[in-house]
Amino acid sequence: MTTGLTEEQLDSLVGHRFAGGTYRIEHWENWLLTDCTGRAPLPGGLVHPIVLFHVPILGVGTSITELFELGGVSGPGSVGLEGYDWEYFVPLHEDVEYRMEGGVVAAHRVTDDSGRVHDKFVFEITLFDGDRKAARITNRWVLRR
Repeated sequence: MTTGLTEEQLDSLVGHRFAGGTYRIEHWENWLLTDCTGRAPLPGGLVHPIVLFHVPILGVGTSITELFELGGVSGPGSVGLEGYDWEYFVPLHEDVEYRMEGGVVAAHRVTDDSGRVHDKFVFEITLFDGDRKAARITNRWVLRR
């Protein structure tokens, strides 16, 4: 459950870019994710916001496992979610191929008031519909040492 990164390695993650790519949210996927929330599908093929937990990560060609490896952590309890922001610039729809790009925007070591050391790791992914921004996610993780 420890980070295997030095402070310098952690700092060097800032600016790391994901491969990027595209992702199409299919009707069945939107339906399943919406059903998990106990809600009916949204009208007109609108995508349920819950898709922003995983679609951007898949769309830039990475995975949770690879993000853990990038931050130098593994095992249960090694990552905490400090927060996330979802910004919508246009409504998201099923069966639209969104282009995605992003990377690490912050990474640094901190010591809390009780003397515990942990790492902050923030990544951001933007979804594009053609040339216009469709949405952006920002995830803030705490990597436990």
